[in-house]
Amino acid sequence: MNNNLRRKRRHNKVRSKISGSSEIPRLCVSRSLNGVYLQLIDDENSKTLASCSDKEIKGTKTEKAKKAGEQIAEKGLAIGISKIVFDRSGHLYHGRIKAVAEGAREKGLSF
Repeated sequence: MNNNLRRKRRHNKVRSKISGSSEIPRLCVSRSLNGVYLQLIDDENSKTLASCSDKEIKGTKTEKAKKAGEQIAEKGLAIGISKIVFDRSGHLYHGRIKAVAEGAREKGLSF
């Protein structure tokens, strides 16, 4: 069994247990080889409330991920969201995923 299949299984198991609402949305982190993509999602109404990526940010991959986490926190606070559910999409809480979480926490999101 390859690593991506294992990650997808972990993601499906976690997603069966967590979901976001309009008051406490889900912060979904998608990671590729080149970038990190973040979305604040209201699962009850199937809407994306805010999104951002690290494409326009300069620096190393983890620095870019941390700044993207700060950006999504600022967007969330602008629309009145201070509490979220963190969805790491089956990825390990390490490296860029951890940097996103730290950046979002530093700017005021709580999870």
